[in-house]
Amino acid sequence: MTFSIVARSADGETWGVAVASKFLAVGSAVPAAVAGVGAVATQADANVAYKGLALSHLDEGATAAVALQRLLEEDPGYPQRQVGIVDLDGNAASHTGAECIPWAGGVTGDGYAIQGNCLAGAEVVEAMEAAWLESDADAPLQDRLLAALAAGDAAGGDRRGRQSAALLVVREEAGYGGLDDVAADLRVDDHPTPIDELARLLDLHELYLTASTDDEKVTVDEALRAELEAFAAGAGHRDFHTWVGTENYEMRVAPDLTWIDRRILAIVRGETA
Repeated sequence: MTFSIVARSADGETWGVAVASKFLAVGSAVPAAVAGVGAVATQADANVAYKGLALSHLDEGATAAVALQRLLEEDPGYPQRQVGIVDLDGNAASHTGAECIPWAGGVTGDGYAIQGNCLAGAEVVEAMEAAWLESDADAPLQDRLLAALAAGDAAGGDRRGRQSAALLVVREEAGYGGLDDVAADLRVDDHPTPIDELARLLDLHELYLTASTDDEKVTVDEALRAELEAFAAGAGHRDFHTWVGTENYEMRVAPDLTWIDRRILAIVRGETA
């Protein structure tokens, strides 16, 4: 009773899963991914053990197809299962059991596996694939995954309605402060429009938990440093870095204040909400 996309980025450095369902907290059950290994979505009558098992098989060198075959061979409940896998090299595999609630099915291609069950129709998966293929291959993987998920929703999605959505993306050293590999891990557990809410959270995530690119950095000279310190003092903080920490903008300002993200500077100057 779910639709999902599992994919690898075109540059081969990022893996992720986006999923939506008329099911409480779908993100707690369906997606799993490990940087440098691959990603998996397990759904329908989900066997959540598939997540650890599939990633273990991939880590041992199995392709997506071989990992999937091993999962199904070891599980007598496979006719009720649906699963998508993408491996280290972007090979993809998808399974829809014969006993999954219709409409149920999936498609695979270079670097992606898309699948769904209890859907409005085949058009859901078709719209997701079209959105994925039409998206900019150089765009962040999380943006491409979300676009595919939104397209599936617009095409009818889960025929029972909407409730939850989730996005999990991994890349080496992409996490907070570069200290783990979780580029994005966002969940909407219970919401009337979960994919819209997921998009809102992703926008916030980009601001608070994603490091500034070189193009987003504004060099801080002495005049700008004085402006920033004056702003912080006026806001009741002992220095600008205290304000940065209070507002959770650590990923957007250099520790030595040699640069500041243009969006944060706009906030300081009252040029944006």
